[in-house]
Amino acid sequence: MKEESLKRKQEIQTPKGKLGVLIPGIGGAVSTTLIAGTELVRQGLGEPIGSLTQLGTIRLGKRFEHRSPKIKEFVPLANLEDIVFAGWDLYEANGYEASLYARVLNREHLDPIKGFLSEIKPMKAAFDRKFVRNLDGSYIKEEKSLRQLVEAIKEDMEAFKSQNGIERCVMVWCGSTEIYSEASDIYQSSQTLYEALEHNDPRIPPSMIYALAALESGIPFVNGAPNLTVDVPAMIQLAQEKGVPIAGKDFKTGQTLMKTILAPGLKARALGLEGWFSTNILGNRDGLVLDDKDSFKTKEESKLSVLEYILQPQLYPTLYKNYFHKVTINYYPPRGDNKEGWDCIDIYGWLGYPMQIKVDFLCRDSILAAPLILDLVLFMDLAQRVGMSGIQEWLSFYFKSPMHKEGLYPEHDLFIQSMKLKNTLRYLMGEEQITHFGLDYYLNEKQE
Repeated sequence: MKEESLKRKQEIQTPKGKLGVLIPGIGGAVSTTLIAGTELVRQGLGEPIGSLTQLGTIRLGKRFEHRSPKIKEFVPLANLEDIVFAGWDLYEANGYEASLYARVLNREHLDPIKGFLSEIKPMKAAFDRKFVRNLDGSYIKEEKSLRQLVEAIKEDMEAFKSQNGIERCVMVWCGSTEIYSEASDIYQSSQTLYEALEHNDPRIPPSMIYALAALESGIPFVNGAPNLTVDVPAMIQLAQEKGVPIAGKDFKTGQTLMKTILAPGLKARALGLEGWFSTNILGNRDGLVLDDKDSFKTKEESKLSVLEYILQPQLYPTLYKNYFHKVTINYYPPRGDNKEGWDCIDIYGWLGYPMQIKVDFLCRDSILAAPLILDLVLFMDLAQRVGMSGIQEWLSFYFKSPMHKEGLYPEHDLFIQSMKLKNTLRYLMGEEQITHFGLDYYLNEKQE
């Protein structure tokens, strides 16, 4: 992605026609909450709370100018009315049935849009149980080779686009967390990955099958789980070759969101950390999947990395060199999607005197995730029209383990991530970057 290849201001293609949102895992709690919520907003029956693209503003210029338009009025984003949903799932339930099963939204929200949801019927999923041991779906594609699976998904996408008059698409992985895997030799280049694909290498998980189908079709791909998927050299290379944006990984919703808010505050005030204990109670399909130790390890790696990069113990050894960080997730069916995240934080201040912070976040996982996905769909579609291929680090704001260029460390501080996102939008639209320098207001008192 080169600066001279990016479109800016009036050069950016206006979004025209329908935008397809392709979701592996369309019957899950997060997906059904997104789809139902979007339709409720379109019908004026709900508010898109939590969505920057719909409710957020962006400051432009100097403070005395008082220019703060809504983001959706500042950059050319697709309209909600133009979004069409489709996807794949392990179970045949339609959107309404899946929404009832998820037990996230109340009947008072679901029943007015029952007809719309009932028309959303999943396509058969590409699935291999060895990567998600605690699920055993029945609505599975029968293709025998990995290449055949990629082609079957591409055929699904083409049929969807043709039948619905779709102009552009974005794919968002909302499927389950796959078992932990490391970046092996087959992921080192697009050539080695394709060779492994042709030989049906057992190390290639379903999420990569979907990602390959998307990238080969020129469709932006978002990874909402902590799986490697597109966070390997082969996929990054392929995305650049195809001119397609990729982003991930692992939606930043409950407990990790709180960490990326609290930890920057501790560091900003130079307060020390002795230990951070985090535990979760979760009862939905995600909780069931994470009850498997190998799937949990994938999630654990994602959740543990946050503090290390925010606190930078190598720069602040007195404050953060030897803190203890523990994360657990407990599957507890009665809670369903209403997750409880406990954080017990032992800190110390002046002269080393100990203090404690305790946070009990009674959150709703899918309620927090749905607006993130909507934003990501709209921003990734924008990135495609701008010509931003490869890793979209400016969207780190939305992820627990944001992808980043080799040689750089990931930025986890929520407030820096927010600044990065908004400054990117300012850059694309030809506006001055906001630095919050502020001293220029006082250096010359006679200026206006």
